[in-house]
Amino acid sequence: MSDAGIDKVFAGSIPEIYDTVLVPLIFESYATDLARRVAGRQLKSVLEIAAGTGVVTRAMAKVLPRDVSIVATDLNAQMIDRARAVGVAGNVDWHHADAMNLPYRDGTFDAVVCQFGAMFFPDKTKAFSEARRVLRPGGSLLFNVWDRIEENEFADVVTTALQTIFPDDPPRFMPRTPHGYFDTDLIRSDLAGAGFTTMPRITTLAARSRAESPRAPAIAYCQGTPLRHAIITRGGARRGEATEIEAGRTAGRAGRGSRAGGRNRGRDCRAVGTRGWAPGKDAIAPPDRRRLHRSYAPRGRSAAAPQGRRAQCWRGLLPGSPDVPHP
Repeated sequence: MSDAGIDKVFAGSIPEIYDTVLVPLIFESYATDLARRVAGRQLKSVLEIAAGTGVVTRAMAKVLPRDVSIVATDLNAQMIDRARAVGVAGNVDWHHADAMNLPYRDGTFDAVVCQFGAMFFPDKTKAFSEARRVLRPGGSLLFNVWDRIEENEFADVVTTALQTIFPDDPPRFMPRTPHGYFDTDLIRSDLAGAGFTTMPRITTLAARSRAESPRAPAIAYCQGTPLRHAIITRGGARRGEATEIEAGRTAGRAGRGSRAGGRNRGRDCRAVGTRGWAPGKDAIAPPDRRRLHRSYAPRGRSAAAPQGRRAQCWRGLLPGSPDVPHP
């Protein structure tokens, strides 16, 4: 199996390490933020795709009314098994499902949510089209993706460290997949191809994530993601070496024995399924986030025109910065 073939394989010990180390490092606060956005809508049912180990699912269950049903899905059965084992208080059903071939009827859900999963879809337009198909008219697709790897320090440090260990064939998982879907024109094109007919709103956000020690991000990335498989195929005995080298590089930036900090950046994107948009003001703002943004507002909408389906995308919101309050 090629490296690209294992990019979506979250199996073995990965789900537990992912959930216990990587989720607190970079995902938990995003989940809180995304759940707040979802909770601001009138909903009866929510579908989550690429739910992973359930960090967003648990956050939504805390803030949504108990009569709102949540269906959480992931392509990797072991990730869903981990999420189910951790548990959640609320009306949640866990399903093993492919985002590009959803097993639900047309117009079933009021919202489709996806946190940092769209980068893994082999056919983004197909996955977005499936999300649109299962949305009720007026429903919303909300998702986020990472910005380019150079703007995400922990991931960049890991990738650079691995280049020194495997100079002839360095693993490229991080820039290829998690940080490979940042082009705003491409995101617009994929959404349009999926039937979301309006110009998306895109917002760029910058923040910092912090770890208790330099080893935390090293373990999180080298052993809690499919990068683990790529390292093993190049020499399993060197997995520990890769972890130690990455920890050393992180410590070199943060100072040994101290908390490690990493710069991160992402963008916010929104598309509403009506035509006739032009630059304007946007009244929808992420809570507790300082940001730069481009926004679009509708003009000339007919009173008889349908509301349409909506897509939103938050690209790499990261917590922990002194300038961006942690929720």
